[in-house]
Amino acid sequence: MVPRNTLLRCLIVDDSPSFRDAARNLLELEGITVVGVASTSAEALRGVEELRPDVTLVDVNLGGESGFILAEQLHHDGRCAPSPVILISTHDEQDLADLIDASPAVGFVSKSALSAGAIYDLLRDQPGEDGDPAVSVSGPPGR
Repeated sequence: MVPRNTLLRCLIVDDSPSFRDAARNLLELEGITVVGVASTSAEALRGVEELRPDVTLVDVNLGGESGFILAEQLHHDGRCAPSPVILISTHDEQDLADLIDASPAVGFVSKSALSAGAIYDLLRDQPGEDGDPAVSVSGPPGR
């Protein structure tokens, strides 16, 4: 989980190079360190194992692959402690509500609403290893 008072380290998993670039630029401007990007489930699994991000953003539609299945794989992968997964999509959350609820993801953010604040909001109440909230700040640095 995310240690207290630490900048978040994020992995972005999306099959759109233009979205990955835009998301990286936005999040880094808002104080989140993007440690890597991936466009497939295989790249994401390797990236999580090698980079050990604090949070992984996963597009629900990775071309021919399912972001929901990837979220399950990341959650159950025994090679390293799982980092929280946040699902992202251009689709409306209402259309995906049952799938989001059934997934191990900590939440969902529309791509149009993606921000450091949205990520911190979803992570704030996730318990850390000691049972305390994993993120003890009210938002990104300077907010």
